[in-house]
Amino acid sequence: MRLRCTSRPRHLAAPTARWCAALALNLAVMAPACSGPDTPGTEAPRRATPAKSTVFVSNETDGTVVMLDGSTGAVQGRIAVGKRPRGIKLSRDGKRLFVALSGSPIAGPGVDESKLPPADRAADGVGVIDVGSRTLVRTYPSGQDPESFDLSPDGRTLYVSNEETAEMSVLDLERGTITGRVPVCEEPEGVTVSPDGGIVYVTCEAVNAVAVVDTRSLALIGRIPTAARPRSIAVTPDGRTLFITCETAATIAVADAGTREARSAIQLTTPDGTSTPPRPMGAVLSADGATLFVSNGRAQSISVIDVATRLPSRVIQGVGTRPWGIALSPDGRHLYTANGPSGDVSFIDVLAGTVERKVHVSGSPWGIAVR
Repeated sequence: MRLRCTSRPRHLAAPTARWCAALALNLAVMAPACSGPDTPGTEAPRRATPAKSTVFVSNETDGTVVMLDGSTGAVQGRIAVGKRPRGIKLSRDGKRLFVALSGSPIAGPGVDESKLPPADRAADGVGVIDVGSRTLVRTYPSGQDPESFDLSPDGRTLYVSNEETAEMSVLDLERGTITGRVPVCEEPEGVTVSPDGGIVYVTCEAVNAVAVVDTRSLALIGRIPTAARPRSIAVTPDGRTLFITCETAATIAVADAGTREARSAIQLTTPDGTSTPPRPMGAVLSADGATLFVSNGRAQSISVIDVATRLPSRVIQGVGTRPWGIALSPDGRHLYTANGPSGDVSFIDVLAGTVERKVHVSGSPWGIAVR
């Protein structure tokens, strides 16, 4: 807010004694702000500088993590990490960036896997990037073909989905070793830890359910049935409600964490003038938990969901070719999506609901993290 030095309000016909006293006090307080920057004994007012952010993008076919300026989209560099980088997350303190790496060949739905080249199991792991030096400093074991993962609230443990072995691996970051393996379901993918760290939720694409794992006992304690092909999970800050994206059903399953039951579903509809139905993939909640943003894959859009009403409030169209990975800027003003087939990243103005720019990074952008 800019302060202005003025004589008196226009609506007063004549200054009163009370008003004059107040004006004198205000002028005394405001004098430094109203004086010029060269006035002896004063300091020029400083303008607030917007916080800078960096967008980290895993590039599956390029074997790199690409760094973009969160405001301008300028490419700041690329970090070679290994084969098929996909899932990506920052440590709680923002000093380390973890990225899932896989030696399994890329295979889309319906592909005859017997005709694919052999897997390179030595390439499986979780790479660790030192954010300060922007270098890959080590690679942890991860179990076979890691795709997604999440961090425990204390930052000591990673929970990793291993699609090919139908397991969730537990990685102790202090020891650098796998301390447990939990059979969860066929084709596990999305992994989300509850806010209190007591539960891990894993989406099960092949059986249309979410596996519920107790982190203390590492026991499978339940399954939450969902619609077809669950992909990812967003949990409200209080840990009570789960929003589960169900790709081929074009719905968001809303589940109660306490009862481990899906209570309702948010149906996503095809906007007028478009032919491709929504294919909900990634999901991110606003910091206050009031709004859910969902990337819609081949529908090239983002659905904006009002958490209180459990209803879509709008659709942001023209986002990019199959947006998958999705993230919010620290101030909540911008969304970023990774658009694999077109090799670009979209920068979206949340308030306006428009795409500001698309930054071409080549390859196949998959996941996004913002610092």
